[in-house]
Amino acid sequence: MYDPVMRVLTVLEILQARDHVTGAELAERLEVDLRTVQRYIVRLKDLNIPVDSSRGVGGSYRLRPGYRLPPLLITNEEAFALSLGLRALRQIGLSAFAPATEGALAKLGRVLPEALRESINTVEEVVAVEPGPWVVSTSVESVIRAATAIRACRRVRFAYQSHSEQNSRREINPYAVIHTDGRWYLIGYCLLRKALRTFRLDRVQNLEIRSASFQRPKKFDPHAHLKQSMPFIQSGYQIDVWIDMPVEQAQRAFAPYRVATESEQGGTRLRCGRDSLRPIAAMLLGMGRRIVIHKPAELRATFREMAKMAQQTAKAR
Repeated sequence: MYDPVMRVLTVLEILQARDHVTGAELAERLEVDLRTVQRYIVRLKDLNIPVDSSRGVGGSYRLRPGYRLPPLLITNEEAFALSLGLRALRQIGLSAFAPATEGALAKLGRVLPEALRESINTVEEVVAVEPGPWVVSTSVESVIRAATAIRACRRVRFAYQSHSEQNSRREINPYAVIHTDGRWYLIGYCLLRKALRTFRLDRVQNLEIRSASFQRPKKFDPHAHLKQSMPFIQSGYQIDVWIDMPVEQAQRAFAPYRVATESEQGGTRLRCGRDSLRPIAAMLLGMGRRIVIHKPAELRATFREMAKMAQQTAKAR
């Protein structure tokens, strides 16, 4: 994505790494013309960065002798947190950020005091961060464009494939982007459905920012909306069970698993949507409580299959 701010920062990085560099070299590196390079140099000077220039065709530039960016003033814990956070992007389905992650870590290494670089090296050498089994990889471009449109209150348009593999073109007023349960979601008012809708960003293709603007609701709470709608978003099975567990305890036990809970007859009525039944069946059994299945019928069959497998395993030697 074309980003003038990032290109200005790139000019600064090149100037820090070289004694001097010509305008033609900068133009070639940045894939812009000489006039654009001159604008970038003016921008750096506006930021009080002392760039000296020489006359001639294209000119040449250098940072004033002795000038360096000051050390980044952060604590050891902050350096560790930054490094760990950058490397954890894969954990939330943004592995495509890997090149940017390495670039950011390299920049940190150049500006951090020597004593703090050890924190970055520690994360790299001894801490392994791998994505969980439920994490779904998502287009970085879609996340960035959606977030940009929300901030600018601009409408977006995209192609969407539903859980049932039905394709449609959607145009929405985007309200929020949220990551939960290993997936990225885009919430907004859908002009096709004339209602608030939640879309999985990994199923979005060719997201475009439109010129049309809108007014984002001031009191819109994406967390509250997601809590209400998430259990039933585009799933193959709608699950409705009762479990012999106080609702307060059930809410703590099932909090990470996008389920809706309510107190009923001394236990908890639990509702959610799932694409696969075995994981939810195993999770329910793991609670060690009595369960009553309201729907779907396939969940009963799943429990029977698991019971048969458990018996065979128990008899095996």
